[in-house]
Amino acid sequence: MVSVRHKIQTDNEHPHIPPEEFLETRISLPLSKSMSARALIINALTSGSSPLPKVAECDDTDTMVSALRDDSESLHRTVNVGAAGTTMRFLTAYYACRPGCDITLDGSERMRQRPISVLVDALRTLGADIKYIGEEGYPPLRIRGKKLKGGELSLVSSVSSQYISALLMTAPAMADGLKLTLLGEITSRPYILMTLRMMRDHGVESEFYLNTITIPPSTYRAPSSPREIEGDWSAAAAWYEIEALSAGAVTIDNLVNDSCQGDRCLADIYSKIGVDTDWVGEDGGTDLLANPDADARANIDFSDCPDLAQYVTVTCVMLGIPFNFTGLHTLAIKETDRVAALKNELTKLGIMLDDSIPGTLRWDGRRVRITEMPVFDTYNDHRMAMSLAPIALYIPGIIIRDAEVVTKSYPGFWQDLSSAGFSILEANEEEPSDSEKEGDK
Repeated sequence: MVSVRHKIQTDNEHPHIPPEEFLETRISLPLSKSMSARALIINALTSGSSPLPKVAECDDTDTMVSALRDDSESLHRTVNVGAAGTTMRFLTAYYACRPGCDITLDGSERMRQRPISVLVDALRTLGADIKYIGEEGYPPLRIRGKKLKGGELSLVSSVSSQYISALLMTAPAMADGLKLTLLGEITSRPYILMTLRMMRDHGVESEFYLNTITIPPSTYRAPSSPREIEGDWSAAAAWYEIEALSAGAVTIDNLVNDSCQGDRCLADIYSKIGVDTDWVGEDGGTDLLANPDADARANIDFSDCPDLAQYVTVTCVMLGIPFNFTGLHTLAIKETDRVAALKNELTKLGIMLDDSIPGTLRWDGRRVRITEMPVFDTYNDHRMAMSLAPIALYIPGIIIRDAEVVTKSYPGFWQDLSSAGFSILEANEEEPSDSEKEGDK
């Protein structure tokens, strides 16, 4: 539990930004968790490959690295992925197509509540031997790996794109390859394209025509020039939010404009609500430039980028921008039900969100005055912690419980905030007095 603050000028009712001390910072983001997870699975399926030199350093990736490393020691064991949803989904498909393995795949209590039947049913159709150990449709799983037959498969495309990516990455190892038809509107299409692009880097061709993806049986090959893992566009969302709320000077060193990451659309979304992106600033980094619009309204479809919704929601309510967000139907099966979590926590700011239409979130701009310092819960969700922290620009001294959840994707988040001028204190610590601060100089 931490208390977060940044110096601002304020009267009794209305805080004024930018901060009293101009926010200026330059950071290097953690490497992309999404790219790292795909790179690790593809590398494991590539015969004679060497360990990847550099991937994201976070809980999710560490869990996958550990599981894949231990494959060389034993194919008969229990693998616990904790709260790593991507790892659970990707490893389910990976072990299903790995002949000779006998794996029990388990996770945290929350993971045991996250449905996985869509992926398991699909893999069973393709020939996999997977059984539920506990409740039907949920982890833990007993997976006996084998050569999958593959063939034709139809899948409702509104499900998590991670299910689709898990099937695609293992498709080359199937006897008949895979012809996957996605039914309905596709969720998170850019993540599917990222998967196919990274597979192509390793010699596996595919055809994506209309809603059908065809991958023939083939073999992954190690590329002569491996694609470097980019800075994480999802992690950049917190800094776009900070720039929007502070009108400061934020520079990011390792964002890629021509990125294969789905959350590259972050720059386009924030351009609609007051943050422009200068791709090559004076010092070579990417500069974020606040350009507020007092009359802004936000109508955004998050179908392609649901992980950005929390940051944009908090940005809009703090700036007083009414919004209508759609494409949020997958947020209920994330680390927590993210729509419900946002509703709960933003009521502590006097904000009443409307989620009466499934998959949507709306706000009309109205709020009620609060009388207590907000104490926010994170629901074991790293993105809740990171999206709520910038509120300290308006309300210094907010408290965030279970702040360590950021290690799931961005272990250095609190240190980076501190370098930007935020005070990060354990909630039971007292902030140093002015005389103590003077004594430290």
